[in-house]
Amino acid sequence: MERKNSKEIIDIEKLPDHVVIEIFIRTGVSDWTQISCVKKQWASLFRTECFWQAALSHIYPFTNPSQTLPGPIPPGLAKRRFMALHISEQIFGCDPDIQVDEIVGHGYLFLKEQLQLSIMPPHSGILHGTMIDQFIGCGKSRDVAHELASRVWLAVLDNLEENHHTFCLLKRLAQEGDQVFLPYPYTRSIKVQWRVFEKLFTDFRDCFNHEVDYYDMLACAKSRFQPIPSAWLGY
Repeated sequence: MERKNSKEIIDIEKLPDHVVIEIFIRTGVSDWTQISCVKKQWASLFRTECFWQAALSHIYPFTNPSQTLPGPIPPGLAKRRFMALHISEQIFGCDPDIQVDEIVGHGYLFLKEQLQLSIMPPHSGILHGTMIDQFIGCGKSRDVAHELASRVWLAVLDNLEENHHTFCLLKRLAQEGDQVFLPYPYTRSIKVQWRVFEKLFTDFRDCFNHEVDYYDMLACAKSRFQPIPSAWLGY
């Protein structure tokens, strides 16, 4: 049995890269990280454009590999496009058998990456406006663009890591509010603003260093929402 298994491993190692790629893309996407840890050669395949082009064609055959998206958020290469489609399907529940709205995934990737910058992220109004312009540029109405941007914001906020950087980011988003008047749809929805404070006063309540910090943020919430949930009260 050991000799047989050894022979099978040797045979797999002799397969050309394009055949190995065809095998890998037929496994579950969730298994790819584990597969890439088996061998350096296999890990290198997951970094090639060929792999991601093959994955796009196999898993999302309705996509046009040469398609370009109008708007300020670039679609990127095959890996980026695959990630956007996978996010649209997994996080936003789009049905890949009908149509996956790729631009929603691109909006998610763009916003999350910008918010997670180690240096000061751009103003939330700039980020929101960029997504709105992207959706409108791709043919969405203002109402649909506003709804899609809100969904992206909520999904990103719910998937940020629970660490000090996120706590500081949420405080900044809460304090920014809508400091300048922006016409519809270039203003964050009430649902998004509510979620920022909700996470601060629930998931990150223990991160406030002192009562003054907490009550300043609570006053900011009271100026925007009335009434506020009792769960937010009490330092």
